[in-house]
Amino acid sequence: MTRLTSLLPLLLTILCLAAASCIHNDIPYPRIQANILSFTVKGQDGAPVIDSVTRTVTVPFPEDADLYNVSVTGYSLTPGSHFVDDPFNKSIDLSTPLPVYIHLYQDWLWTIIARQDIERYFEVEGQMGESTIDVPGRRVVVTVRSTADLAAIVISRIKLGPKGSTMTPELTSGSTFDGRTPFNIEITNYGHTETWSVYVLRMAEAVKTVSADGWTRVAWVKGQAEAGADNGVEYRLKGSEEWTRVPAEDITSVSGTFTACIKHLSPASTYEARAYSGEDFGEIIGFTTGTEVQLPNSDFEYWWLDKKVWCPWQEGHDAFWGTGNPGAATLGQSNVYPSEDTPSGSGYAACLETRFVGIGTLGKLAAGSVFAGYFVRTDGTNGILSMGRPFAERPTRLRGRFKYTGATINYADKASEFQAMLGEPDTCIVWMALVDSAEPIEIRTNPANRALFDPDADYCIAYGKMEQAQPVNSYIPFDFTLEYKSTSRVPRYILVTASSSKYGDYFTGGTGAVLYIDDLVLEYDY
Repeated sequence: MTRLTSLLPLLLTILCLAAASCIHNDIPYPRIQANILSFTVKGQDGAPVIDSVTRTVTVPFPEDADLYNVSVTGYSLTPGSHFVDDPFNKSIDLSTPLPVYIHLYQDWLWTIIARQDIERYFEVEGQMGESTIDVPGRRVVVTVRSTADLAAIVISRIKLGPKGSTMTPELTSGSTFDGRTPFNIEITNYGHTETWSVYVLRMAEAVKTVSADGWTRVAWVKGQAEAGADNGVEYRLKGSEEWTRVPAEDITSVSGTFTACIKHLSPASTYEARAYSGEDFGEIIGFTTGTEVQLPNSDFEYWWLDKKVWCPWQEGHDAFWGTGNPGAATLGQSNVYPSEDTPSGSGYAACLETRFVGIGTLGKLAAGSVFAGYFVRTDGTNGILSMGRPFAERPTRLRGRFKYTGATINYADKASEFQAMLGEPDTCIVWMALVDSAEPIEIRTNPANRALFDPDADYCIAYGKMEQAQPVNSYIPFDFTLEYKSTSRVPRYILVTASSSKYGDYFTGGTGAVLYIDDLVLEYDY
């Protein structure tokens, strides 16, 4: 063997090491979002809302809770992840949103938010309209009549802080203050002091028509005048000479602001309205009512079978309703399907059934559900849904007919709050919401990144529901009124959902629960 031949293995080894030193590791880390799965604190007032899309945890607190000194009593995270710097090893301050980081291959920013509903009011004698209470700016703006003595404003009632807080100076009903310049009030709670500033303005008009919101058969007209005076609203069809006054029972007042609910209007018509106070009138404001739009296939007459998946619309036509069938059919059969058992004895109704789908112990509980929207895709054995169809009208209630075969909850999500429901009666639900979100609401049932509809979310304008736990052996009517957060916001989407198991999104319910629904109708009057 030559000398060169004997050196070849050593040279090859050196060349390989040199080449390896030049190779970059371009394999990316897995991008798995680290989520907060559960979160509890001492003194919370209900279950926190965990949103893995915005990565926020919103914790409700009672009015008298100390947000500056909150103790975290428990939490769970995506397996393999952990909080950075252990932020909960001591009491935390939730008087403002708290950012925290969770590490799982990378750092994920989450925000813990306290929601504390504090009743606040500030009213004075001779007030014109409702006070403006700006919580972030710690500012109150109150309006009085043009002849009021600003040097001696008399307080009718006041509350700017939470229960148990103190106020400096101490003000009660009958106290006076000088409103010619901003008046400062200190509110102290749990050792922390906030300074509020009160501004007093004069209103030149005796009465003001503030706004008019026309729905379809209902309109809401808001006015401002001196509190306690003969205040109200009158209206007329445009072009008419005769005014109609809104009955006193349809007017609500807060200080000098009053709102009239005008009922029994004609759709697609233009009206005029004005506020009055005694013999004085505000300006005339016009509004146009909407139309009475109904839900497509609301009597569930149209169905077609796409392989194993029943679809509640006419084949070849646009769909309005979606179901969980595409998910259920991956492990079994459709659990939402047409039924000839109807209120009238003819046609079809929608039958929604809660089943365990799978083989043996391999599978999941699937609640029968139908909703305005569509099934996007499966995520393992979970579902991703798009809820909401374009809609811009403002109905007042939803009615229909249903019957229900009850069952005992025999499957429950592993979370302890649902395990406690085992053995209890299952509950069916029909609910409806109007939202003004930019897009339909994405629903994800995977516990690792669960995102569900929240009726308390900012995007929700109106919400109503019907629940039933007891069996209903023959069809009976149901209806519920929508509770609106605002009369002026216009929806972009309508959400209507029916489910044979209320907690089906959490894979909790009773096998054998069956809900039949039919003849859904939107109503537009009160």
